[in-house]
Amino acid sequence: MTAPTAAVHRRGRRWIEHWDPEDAEFWENGGKRIARRNLAYSVLAEHIGFSVWSMFSVLALFMGPEYGIDAAGKFFLVAVASLVGAVLRVPYGFAVARFGGRNWTVFSAGMLLLPMIALLFVLEPGTSYGTFVAVAVLTGVGGANFASAMTNINSFYPLRLKGRALGLNAGGGNIGVAVVQLAALLVIGVAGADRPRLLLAAYLPLIVLATLCALRYMDNLGPVTNDTGAAREAAADRHTWIMAVLYIGTFGSFIGYSFAFGLVLQGQFDRTPLQAAALTFIGPLLGSLIRPVGGQLADRRGGARVTLWTFVLMTAASAVVITASIRASLPLFVTGFVLLFILTGVGNGSSYKMIPAIHEAGARSRGLTGEAASAHARRLSGAAMSLIGAVGAIGGLGINLALRQSFVSTGGGTGAFIAFACYYVLCAFVTWAVYLRVRPLAAAGRNTAAGRNTEEMPANRDRHGPLTGSAPGR
Repeated sequence: MTAPTAAVHRRGRRWIEHWDPEDAEFWENGGKRIARRNLAYSVLAEHIGFSVWSMFSVLALFMGPEYGIDAAGKFFLVAVASLVGAVLRVPYGFAVARFGGRNWTVFSAGMLLLPMIALLFVLEPGTSYGTFVAVAVLTGVGGANFASAMTNINSFYPLRLKGRALGLNAGGGNIGVAVVQLAALLVIGVAGADRPRLLLAAYLPLIVLATLCALRYMDNLGPVTNDTGAAREAAADRHTWIMAVLYIGTFGSFIGYSFAFGLVLQGQFDRTPLQAAALTFIGPLLGSLIRPVGGQLADRRGGARVTLWTFVLMTAASAVVITASIRASLPLFVTGFVLLFILTGVGNGSSYKMIPAIHEAGARSRGLTGEAASAHARRLSGAAMSLIGAVGAIGGLGINLALRQSFVSTGGGTGAFIAFACYYVLCAFVTWAVYLRVRPLAAAGRNTAAGRNTEEMPANRDRHGPLTGSAPGR
């Protein structure tokens, strides 16, 4: 969503007016230290944002029969949070260049206090369902932090290091889902399932800490401005929407399953809150930790190939979950779900690595070479990432709505799991058909809105070529 320009002088000592991470001397003589500091505090704020975003999926474990909300109603609450977080990712992505990465991180981290304070007041039996829906809307702001954090950190790092930096930023944020689930397990185990306010109170000082750290230690980049032309071009490029479909299958599955796992364990397998909490954190934890591995595999094997095999294996893992659901086998169900979480983590890393490669291939198809091609790829991939991240997060909404409907119709989630498996088959086919199928050389002349049809470039014959996913400049 951003593009470097000539230095723009702005008031304030936390603005850096010259930033050129591609200059090796600049990078080694202070640039690297500044980038790492901003990455560290970005991860902290984003991590807590993910915890707040997934709060209702955890609080559902505390909301017993006295709250008068059935399984379908709880699925709807987490679906609302998913939707709001996804929609807000687009304006949050633009906000970094408009207000500054440090300034927006301070604001967005401070905003997390609103849903937590609201929950402290309303989380008790007798509160109306409409009130809970309104607070679920507020928790959605935590999911939007991902877009602004990724946009901000993308500007700090040179192209050759973006993959690792973005992987750490995203993985550190994603793991906030597992941490809040572990915290809930601790509260339930020590104080009981009737003390959810202890969990909420524990996060209030953490939010304040993240806000103050961003205020004290982060920086704004003056040379970064919104590039609305790139945003329009990315939106007109069919590859943005194709990749969004794939990202629904990877990240959408990760966040949707993270929100839904505990609810399914309670609603379908009659687990107590403590029993459910003891299992729910495992999948999100492993899925978060393995995300950088997906990017590294994509570097070596090609992003499209890794993504294809990820969807094939996700289909197989879904078959395990479906079988376990039909047989009411909890051990098999948990095994299949944990495998799904791990695979979504791998797919998150590999699919994100495909984006700059696709746009560099598009630049080359236009006749650009060297730094000109890389600059074009950076310009469009930054805009595309925000759009793809927003659409991908909607997958979490779809998963929770599908599970809600399945529980309403049949009392269990089997029907929804079958639908998810079919979607993974579709994603595998799309990945193969668009980014891996070898086509005649003459087909490379067809045009798209962003240039020629990049997947038809002959480079897709080379497993280290741009179409199979090696990041530009590597």
